[in-house]
Amino acid sequence: MGSLTDRLKKKGLIDPPSFLENNVHYECMMGSVAYGVSDDTSDIDVYGFCIPPKDMIFPHLKGEIPGFGKQIQRFEQFQKHHIFEEDRQKNYDITIYSIVKFFQLCMQNNPNMIDSLFVPRRCIIHSTQIGEHVRENRKMFLHKGSWHKFKGYAYSQMHKMRIKQPEEGSKRYEGVQEHGYDLKFAYHIVRLLNEIEQILTEGDLDLERNREQLKAIRRGEWTQEEVEVYFESKERSLEDLYTSSKMQHSPDVDAIKNLLLECLEMHYGSLDKCIVIEKNPDELIEKMQKLIDEYRR
Repeated sequence: MGSLTDRLKKKGLIDPPSFLENNVHYECMMGSVAYGVSDDTSDIDVYGFCIPPKDMIFPHLKGEIPGFGKQIQRFEQFQKHHIFEEDRQKNYDITIYSIVKFFQLCMQNNPNMIDSLFVPRRCIIHSTQIGEHVRENRKMFLHKGSWHKFKGYAYSQMHKMRIKQPEEGSKRYEGVQEHGYDLKFAYHIVRLLNEIEQILTEGDLDLERNREQLKAIRRGEWTQEEVEVYFESKERSLEDLYTSSKMQHSPDVDAIKNLLLECLEMHYGSLDKCIVIEKNPDELIEKMQKLIDEYRR
């Protein structure tokens, strides 16, 4: 079964780079659908990753010298909003990343990227063997640094909840008029704090665990003051949890790089001409000693 990206391209609804066809390895539904709080009117946010042509990942294969002369065009992401698929009556916002940027953002514990790896199985639109390999290793990306990222995003949502005014006449504007504040910003604040608590406590993430709480906020059953009190209380407890968490302090870059190379090799075949794998010095010394011992015999 092909990807959503391929289907929308064939229908003439999007115009992505030509290489994207048959090279998208993972697509999932994000946003309120993934958190279990959506309604039938919700637009569908789709995130995923692809593997570009080999010379975009390894431009030296075409003779590029970084910073000198003509540079190989890099691909980081394809993004398109407000795509309406008439026969399915669905609206999509779609973002497909290069696998390299996707891994980098996940390694930095960008909340959206982390969420995309932990969506419920029902939210996965398209996943190849490579997509499954990444998902099976998704916990590898989690580390204590996620607290700073998630807290930063929660602060941003709090700031917007306090000052941002939606466009007059919009659905969100009507909600603000009815409840006195923007419910969507509020539920994201609570969601982010709950997610990081799971990560620091369990080293895992279930996006739907607090869906009933989030639904209550979206229905307007919390006041803005209750949201702010929740934020302040949770922030204090999470600071303590950050200190005591057994999670690794920062990402295991070497392990994540090896996972990336495994994915690239699954896609391209051998990477022998693309990269030089550094050998473990202890292994080299051991081999040299064996050669010396054999020579002395």
